[in-house]
Amino acid sequence: MTSLTKGIFIVGAKRTPFGTFGGKLAKSHITDLQVIASKGALAAANVKPELVDTVVIGNVIPSVAADGGFLARHVLLKSGIPLEKPAFSVNRLCGSGFQSLINGLQDITTGVAEIALTGGVENMSASPYIVRNIRFGNIPLGVSPVLEDNVTVSGLDTMCGLTMALTAEKLGEQFKLSRDEVEQFSFSSQQRWKAAQDAGKFKDEIVPVPIKEKKEMVNFEVDEHPRPWTTLDMLKKLPTIFKKDGLVTAGTASINEAFGAQTLACAKDLKLDMNKLNVNGGAIALGHPLAASGSRIIGHLVYELKRRNAKYGIGSACIGGGQGIAVMIENL
Repeated sequence: MTSLTKGIFIVGAKRTPFGTFGGKLAKSHITDLQVIASKGALAAANVKPELVDTVVIGNVIPSVAADGGFLARHVLLKSGIPLEKPAFSVNRLCGSGFQSLINGLQDITTGVAEIALTGGVENMSASPYIVRNIRFGNIPLGVSPVLEDNVTVSGLDTMCGLTMALTAEKLGEQFKLSRDEVEQFSFSSQQRWKAAQDAGKFKDEIVPVPIKEKKEMVNFEVDEHPRPWTTLDMLKKLPTIFKKDGLVTAGTASINEAFGAQTLACAKDLKLDMNKLNVNGGAIALGHPLAASGSRIIGHLVYELKRRNAKYGIGSACIGGGQGIAVMIENL
């Protein structure tokens, strides 16, 4: 139990740039993306792969790859970590990246491990279309099988009949949020990302990804999802998506900022200082690839606390099914 008295430390944190839906990373394998980040973190921490005792990787949609079920194990092997070490994947929906960190901390706390490699990865662009109930010939004569879009259908909580977007609309009504408020928050997310990007604040946390463009290999090293040219007038012209005269548009979606209305509702209820919330932009700008978000947030907090010489930072995310998760870290 030495870790409880001496502390548990984050000694390296790296991520790939975030792509947009159908963008530059659309054809990338989830294992390859995680290995790039994992190797980068180990190198930054000057930790030899053979010293890692356990690997925990968050992932929500393993079906994006034929071998997605082997994700954590393949990350371990491709990162050079000895094959006798254990690895597992964890799915806690949007909190999966945070949960992988927590599982790693628990392994260290209980003495199972001294060094844990944790992370989260997603490629929602590669999410498949599914045909159900055909394995044993259950399709009647003359009936065409229905293709199910795994990205959209899997977001429906069948216990309450709501998607997360409609949850955001519900919170907007409950906390009497206006569309102007939500759009102002979304605009701020884009502008904060731009200011941070211009100041080079993401450079230390990002490991470039080699991709093919026009028959040449180039390094993809800047987040693709942000739209810093966004204006409030542009946001006002966008139609609502999930509810007529609602709050959620394409410009106020994608805590963590999966939907502007949802985050604002939480901020109001908790009486948060908005100057301290997502200071360099959140998922509305950067994107929210499910399991990757928690790992991104924690890694970014590590670097931002050092830049500001601040003491504490909290990373949090909503979780489908009425859950949430938060992790506090201390800068020493």
